[in-house]
Amino acid sequence: MAAHAGGWGGVSENGTPLVDVDELKVWFPIRSGLVLDRHVGDVKAVDGVSLQIQRGETLGLVGESGCGKSTVGRALLRLYKPTGGTITFDGQDITHLGEGELRPLRKRMQMIFQDPYASLNPRHSVGRMVGEPLRVHRMGGNVNKQVRELLTIVGLPADAATRYPHEFSGGQRQRIGLARALALNPDFVVCDEPVSALDVSIQAQIVNLLELLQKEFDLTYLFIAHDLAVVRHISDRIAVMYLGQIMELSPADDLYDNPLHPYTISLLSAIPIPDPQVERKRTSILLQGDLPSPANPPRACRFHTRCPYVQPTRCREQEPELRPVDTHLVKCHFAEEIKAGTLQPQRREVVFEAPAAAPEAVS
Repeated sequence: MAAHAGGWGGVSENGTPLVDVDELKVWFPIRSGLVLDRHVGDVKAVDGVSLQIQRGETLGLVGESGCGKSTVGRALLRLYKPTGGTITFDGQDITHLGEGELRPLRKRMQMIFQDPYASLNPRHSVGRMVGEPLRVHRMGGNVNKQVRELLTIVGLPADAATRYPHEFSGGQRQRIGLARALALNPDFVVCDEPVSALDVSIQAQIVNLLELLQKEFDLTYLFIAHDLAVVRHISDRIAVMYLGQIMELSPADDLYDNPLHPYTISLLSAIPIPDPQVERKRTSILLQGDLPSPANPPRACRFHTRCPYVQPTRCREQEPELRPVDTHLVKCHFAEEIKAGTLQPQRREVVFEAPAAAPEAVS
């Protein structure tokens, strides 16, 4: 079994994490046939993810589109049913809880969605949407007053409660979604790419607001994003995902200053540096090919078909474990050699693997 994220990646072994995930799997079945409806395979969106999130910290989760980031976030909130593994929230195993048992916990777990317009009902006023969680969970008190207070907290005027989503800009809509997420005073918030659809200046405002609210309300974040600069700014630790698995997990500064996994190194080399002299001297590592299908992931190391450091046999025959190297957890056979500089990247051609044998149909 791979090393668990507790005690490594910059987290102390003392203290109970708010969120503890062990070998989480979320597979979506592929079915064929209108009559027999046969099960012919699975899309392995998340395949063996282990991590911990401490109270009050922000864990950043980054990776290419389709790597399973959002699926992890939704599974932690039990919006998706896990195929395998365990999810523990504040010491309670919630992996197999029914809707009735999950209902009291919903108040403590909330989500900020990626699209600030699609996540809001255009037919409902802002006041109705922000106040809906209070009514559903029967929190009591003056709902209209609480809604106005929430809107003020996120930087919107109190009279915004009477208006509709189309009357607001993208950044203002995201603030509405944030107010709705905060309505029940949650402990844990999944931020699913909350700034990816916004302008750069608005992104900074939302990120600063998230940090301010975290300090004021002692929130714990899982921050999912593509923008590595934004993730570094807000995160205490960062996990890098590729094709449904964690490739590297470490404190934010350590990850940027000393990346150990080839995929992390490639991602960071793509970030432009605003210094022409430094930018001209450094070497960018361009990944060859596209992300493989999660329905048929490569054997052994999942990154070996695109890895610039790939070795002839071991990478293609033996799956690496997520293991500790200094302050990092790294899923690579040759992390030490890469760190020492004895293994250098090489330009390579795209590797096309023959599809694995299809599993027998299950009726």
